[in-house]
Amino acid sequence: MLKLINIGFGNIVSANRIIAVVSPESAPIKRLIQDARDRGTLIDATYGRRTRAVVIMDSDHVILSAVQPETVAQRLGNKDEGHDEG
Repeated sequence: MLKLINIGFGNIVSANRIIAVVSPESAPIKRLIQDARDRGTLIDATYGRRTRAVVIMDSDHVILSAVQPETVAQRLGNKDEGHDEG
């Protein structure tokens, strides 16, 4: 079953492919974002807002989200939130 979660502004990602949801504040995460930008695997889903969460996918993609990491984690754990497709 494919579980999808909302990461803000109607953007949806596959919950099964998420490795980590982290805060963008630390230097190592900022380097990770820059490396993904250089490789062309960065997806900016912030719509110009401040980046509050960085979603790291198993496909080596890095997704920037404007919602808090705690909110994304809560949506991951909540069976009713998100969208099921199957």
